[in-house]
Amino acid sequence: MSIAAVATRYAQSLIDLAQEKGVIETVYKDMQLFRNTANENRALMLALSSPVVRHEKKLGILKGLFQDKVDPVSFTIFKIITQKNRESILDAIADEYINIYNQYKGIQRATVITTTPLTAELRQQFNQIVAEATGKTVELEEKIDPQLIGGYVLRVGDRQIDASIRSRLNNLKLELIG
Repeated sequence: MSIAAVATRYAQSLIDLAQEKGVIETVYKDMQLFRNTANENRALMLALSSPVVRHEKKLGILKGLFQDKVDPVSFTIFKIITQKNRESILDAIADEYINIYNQYKGIQRATVITTTPLTAELRQQFNQIVAEATGKTVELEEKIDPQLIGGYVLRVGDRQIDASIRSRLNNLKLELIG
C-alpha cells in the first residue's frame, strides 16, 4: 500500500476521532504545528525515518517536542504511529489531515508567487478569482520570488497559472530555438 493511502487512512481516522471528541480545530492546529516543525527541522524527519533509531527513542523525541503542546488526541496518533513503526509518514499524515479538514470546512488553499508583496487590492482579486473558480472559501498563501522578474504564478490544488515574465521569456526562447 502506498504512503499516501496509508496516510489518508490514518488522517481520516484521526479526523473522525477528533470530531467525536469535539477537538477537530485543536487537532488541525496541532497538525499544522507538527508540519511546520518538521519543515523547519529536517533532523526531526531524518530521525523519525531512520531505521537505526529505535521506536522508543522516536516516541521520546515526539514526547519531548509535542506532548505538552498538543491535545491528547493528537498525541495519541503519534503513539499509535510509533507502535506501528510508521513514524516516517507522520508528515504525510499531518498533510492529509490538513487536506481533509480543508475539504470538510470548504476551504481551498491557493498559493500566489509574485516578485513583490501583494497589495490589499491584488490579494482581494486573487481571493475572488479562486473563490469563483472553486466555490469555496480561499486561504491564500503568498510567496515572493524575485526571479520571476514580474507577473505571478497562481497554484490552486493541482492546477497552475503561470503569468510570469520569466515564463514568457522561456517560451519566447524556445520559439526562437525551435
